[in-house]
Amino acid sequence: MTNFVETHAIEHKAVTDDGFVTCAHPALFFRRWLANPLQMGSVVPSSAALCQRIVRQVRRAPDEAVIELGAGTGVVSRALLASGTPAERLFVVEIVPEMAAHLRRSLPGANVIEGDARRLPELIPAAWHGRIGSVVCGIPLVLLPFAEQRRFLDAIEAVAPGRGFLHFSYCAISPLPARRHRLAARREAWTPLNFPPASVWRYTPLATRSNPRPVGACPAEADRR
Repeated sequence: MTNFVETHAIEHKAVTDDGFVTCAHPALFFRRWLANPLQMGSVVPSSAALCQRIVRQVRRAPDEAVIELGAGTGVVSRALLASGTPAERLFVVEIVPEMAAHLRRSLPGANVIEGDARRLPELIPAAWHGRIGSVVCGIPLVLLPFAEQRRFLDAIEAVAPGRGFLHFSYCAISPLPARRHRLAARREAWTPLNFPPASVWRYTPLATRSNPRPVGACPAEADRR
């Protein structure tokens, strides 16, 4: 099966209603899913419909950057670029070496970083800490134990304090136990045009004495306990 997939590897393109062009490399994605299905979270790349809904939720001031965690074959990355995020202000983090190499070839000008997102403070240059407008997470956090989820959340908070993050997921309810993580959770978008159907969640740190007004805080729509 592997030889068949490699021989017939092609890149597929789709155009969204807004004119965004997204590209998928299904053979590469499927090979990585076979090697580690828990790491991938889905058997196919994100659809154009899901990418469109993600980029609509991205917030970024002109002097800020965007981080994408778990970029896979880069379909969301390309949608972010097509929506106006400058390549030099897009940081793409991917732990799988083969996929990171593919992203470097297919995302010219973007900052592609091969590494573990739990080490985000080390991976993102210090000059950009606190200058991140949005973090987009495609890592299947729902499959991780609470302590490992916490490591990812702490890493995001270290480089984008108070900003929270966007997380796309195939769960019917919040993929994270938001209150246990002291997060406000809100489902910003949902699409049945993805396989499987997917939601875009926004998670924002709840107010504390040291952080009385978290950026973009919103009441929880749903909270998996």
